[in-house]
Amino acid sequence: MKKIAVLGSTGSIGTQTLEVARQNGDLEIVSLAAGSNIEKLEEQIREFHPRLAAVWSEPAAKELRQRVGDLDVKVVTGMEGLVEVCTHPQAEIVVTAIVGMIGIIPTIEAMKAGKDIALANKETLVTAGHMIILLAKETGVKILPVDSEHSAIFQCLQGEDRAELTKILLTASGGPFRGKKRGELKDIRVEDALKHPNWAMGRKITIDSSTLVNKGLEMMEAKWLFGVEPKDIQIVIQPKSIIHSMVEFADGAVMAQLGTPDMKLPIQYALYYPKRRFLPGERLDFWRLKEITFEKPDLETFQGLKLAFDAAAAGGTMPTVYNAANERAVSKFLDRKIAYLEIPEIIRACMEIHVVTANPTVEQILETEQAVYEFIESRW
Repeated sequence: MKKIAVLGSTGSIGTQTLEVARQNGDLEIVSLAAGSNIEKLEEQIREFHPRLAAVWSEPAAKELRQRVGDLDVKVVTGMEGLVEVCTHPQAEIVVTAIVGMIGIIPTIEAMKAGKDIALANKETLVTAGHMIILLAKETGVKILPVDSEHSAIFQCLQGEDRAELTKILLTASGGPFRGKKRGELKDIRVEDALKHPNWAMGRKITIDSSTLVNKGLEMMEAKWLFGVEPKDIQIVIQPKSIIHSMVEFADGAVMAQLGTPDMKLPIQYALYYPKRRFLPGERLDFWRLKEITFEKPDLETFQGLKLAFDAAAAGGTMPTVYNAANERAVSKFLDRKIAYLEIPEIIRACMEIHVVTANPTVEQILETEQAVYEFIESRW
């Protein structure tokens, strides 16, 4: 019986993680953490019977305690609560599906406690990759990628010599606006940007996919996960989301991982690594598929992707600026306070005024995040 902690249990990745646990009889959920969806969290507690649950605010915790008062579960709050959830003595692996830089400290503490990490929180590596990778080596814990693209790369590298890896081909669907020019995106509405052609995801990541910022964040993650410089990471548009990513080796051989667009596959692979388990669901039918096409990303239209490579090149705290600026800009777009094309404009403005701090501490990362938020609120 493998024992699991889940940060972000009521979100898209969290709920699919619990679906995988539901389908397998040998996964035990020992602790859960969620934001503010108390009703959903109560349902999960009643089904999976974790010993510990965390929510962010004390009022939410008070409501949850009342709802589950008939159960043997401890309810905790705030950052201390998140840390308690992911360092639970019985937990062997922590699924970090929480959104935002709030996930950095719990991930670090989980690693220090010897827990393997099934990583679905982009911000952890984007902003603190220099610390996380070093800590993984020091503690001997595994970082098992849950994003479909990074899982694909990870799977392609099994049994291979990492020193012979020469290029990562990071695939993208292109989102709902693939093929459009910048002028055509001027009047994009929230509803338009949330219509992803292939994947069912949370609202924020769906917007990121439409701007290709998501691919920029994944590029920065891949740099740390696989020890490849950004110049050796090529973004390839593959509209059907059948090839989840590819790797090229020194001899020119290219390996790819293919599958239907279903996040349960990378989640289950991370939880059972290095073993594979049967996963119910649709399989690829290559007779029906007929062809797979590729395109080059349009960096003039999707300027957020180019800015990601600029942020990676600058290093230090600049990826934090990129991530924080995008996070707040997307939030404002979803709240209908800014136009769609202002998202990359806000990212650029924040990057232009920032003075980079090399090798930042967690405190400096969080200070940078706050400074970005304050700058955006003063201008937009």
